[in-house]
Amino acid sequence: MNIIYHPSSKIFHLYNDSISYLMIILRNGHLGQLYFGKRIRDKEDFSYLLETCERPMTSCIYEDDKSFSLEHIRQEYPVFGTTDYRQPAVEILQENGSRISDFKYCSFCVTAGKPALNGLPATYTENDDEALTLCITLKDEVTSVHAELLYTIFAKGGILARSVRLFNNGTQPVHLRRAMSLCLDLPDCNYVWQQLSGCWARECHIHTRSLAPGIQAIGSMRGNSSHEHNPFLALKRPAADEHQGEAIGLSLIYSGCYRIQAETDAHDTVRLLAGIDPFTFDWKLDCKESFQTPEAVLVYTDRGLNHLSQTFHKLYQKRLARGYWRDRPRPILNNNWEATYFDFTEDRLIEIAAKAKECGVELFVLDDGWFGARNNDKAGLGDWKPNKDRLPNGITGLANRIEALGMKFGLWFEPEMTNKDSDFYRQRPDWILSAPQRTTSHGRNQYVLDFSRTEVVDAIYEQMASLFKEAKISYVKWDMNRSITECYSSAWPSDRQGEIYHRYILGVYDLYDRLTTEFPHILFESCASGGGRFDPGMLYYAPQGWVSDNSDAIERLKIQYGTSMCYPISSMGTHVSVSPNHQVFRCTPLHTRANVAYFGTFGYELDLNKLTAEETEEVKEQIRFMKQYRAILQFGTFYRLKSPFEQNEAAWMTVSADQKTALVGWYRILNCVNDRYTRLHLKGLNPDFLYRNSQTGMCHFGDELMYAGLITSDETAGQVPSDITPYTDFESRIYVLEVIPS
Repeated sequence: MNIIYHPSSKIFHLYNDSISYLMIILRNGHLGQLYFGKRIRDKEDFSYLLETCERPMTSCIYEDDKSFSLEHIRQEYPVFGTTDYRQPAVEILQENGSRISDFKYCSFCVTAGKPALNGLPATYTENDDEALTLCITLKDEVTSVHAELLYTIFAKGGILARSVRLFNNGTQPVHLRRAMSLCLDLPDCNYVWQQLSGCWARECHIHTRSLAPGIQAIGSMRGNSSHEHNPFLALKRPAADEHQGEAIGLSLIYSGCYRIQAETDAHDTVRLLAGIDPFTFDWKLDCKESFQTPEAVLVYTDRGLNHLSQTFHKLYQKRLARGYWRDRPRPILNNNWEATYFDFTEDRLIEIAAKAKECGVELFVLDDGWFGARNNDKAGLGDWKPNKDRLPNGITGLANRIEALGMKFGLWFEPEMTNKDSDFYRQRPDWILSAPQRTTSHGRNQYVLDFSRTEVVDAIYEQMASLFKEAKISYVKWDMNRSITECYSSAWPSDRQGEIYHRYILGVYDLYDRLTTEFPHILFESCASGGGRFDPGMLYYAPQGWVSDNSDAIERLKIQYGTSMCYPISSMGTHVSVSPNHQVFRCTPLHTRANVAYFGTFGYELDLNKLTAEETEEVKEQIRFMKQYRAILQFGTFYRLKSPFEQNEAAWMTVSADQKTALVGWYRILNCVNDRYTRLHLKGLNPDFLYRNSQTGMCHFGDELMYAGLITSDETAGQVPSDITPYTDFESRIYVLEVIPS
């Protein structure tokens, strides 16, 4: 990897073995974009890649040059109003009412490694030789606002991390009305846009469409990244697929209101912008103050969407997630929520936990209902002290009993919310977000605490930390079950109310950081009614998240398939739940529920006491299987093979680092009769290794399995005989392929 500046041509070249990124200092002092893509050889001058010509109806900067218009020049951090009519990356409201800026090049520096971003999650390095960071300083002369553009190129992979720091070195305060983390101007629009969208219980469904003139965007104005649109975007060439072709991925490491958009102009160039949502953002930048934008991560590949995803997986698994649990296989858990909801006693929980221990479960998790006056969802949030009517020995006593069974103990929290029927709210009713003289809306009978205020975060921290010090708690499920409304804080003046959405999420990050630092061995799992805040920002603090409240195996095929576009398997909370399922009331075979959940952190969301003896033995075997292979399932190289969005079958697989073991998940959604013969063309195997198929006992070389394919045909390819175990809807298999020892 290298970062080179060529003074004669005023060109920056960032490159490693995979990618090149080229920028140029323009004639007017702005920073221009020349190239982002596959690695090209360095040379002194690439300035010819900046094309200009005279166009009709164009506004130009120089009286003697009708070709130099910012409207038609690709830029790094563009402004509005000085001949560029496209959406800008930055907008600054000044005291005289002007929103015009003119950021010109000042200087640059290159440092080894990667600096941390103050108060924000971001990718990181552990050694200086892992990355280089370029900082380019721009200055607006009128306001004396400086912009530091940060570019980190990693030694390996087509990865570029981007963010911006803005400093007010002037004599008057200004308001940042827009401060995007990234702008990437692309020279053509021949891309297919791919996003992950949905809603509660059907998150991260893949939606695609070609780029077209105008603006296409995803985002959130909810205060959380949302179930509706995940902060991830892929732009792929029309001919690209999972296994070949060019693609660009963009992921925003942020958990609050955001916007990612592509603007295609009349000349088919594309401006890609990503950052904090401008509509919900207005940050007063006083003299000598600074503002740091969240980090955006760009990934380029010419090897298809699978490789794009694998690049994100490795980066986020090893250089975004942190701490004790980053590299460790996750414990198999049993959560009581769908087994009991609010109807439990301490002895009932021990009964469930004892059966789970018998089956091989390692962690028992007590979900909602253990605290305050929490007999339903209308009371208790904010009172993080055990309900002695249900738990006479408190959390400490219950945790000790669970530990005595030989299991670890985990606990549910929803620290960002309160109920009006709680001691916490009654003592400080002004500690919620609410607008003066306006109705205060609720969601699920709860109200959002004002995490823009340090004293509110401190109060929640004290309650949680006290419990962590007192009881043997090994796991925390951190839930967040409503979006923000009436985003107003009584603690801040009127000219800073536009900061509250962002300050809120900074408060969440602060609480996470304090708790994970003080209690590093606790495994935190983020949750927001499932996938409402499943984003890279959360992965920095909690190495896994609850993907969706929908635990139905067939629905999870789409949800987990889509989520894998950006997020590693080790980050996905996946459980086996009861049948009929509690969300869609579908009856699904027990083995299929497990075969889907294996590709994640794995656990059970039911009372194992209610299973038959035969089902109990099946669960025990599932747990034995998961323990044997979970390191490969969670940390191997993951490949998508067949999309559940396109056909009746779905398939994926994971391969160990040494390529000696592969696990293939195959799923048929609806049963068939007199069907075709089917094969799976596997990926990632060593063509010279001889693999034994656990399903058939047959041995095949890797090249045969990848090019001729793995046969998945069964008796449904014809008339199913009546003397065999009947096939049903929602069938699945796991193929274990292991190298035959020489």
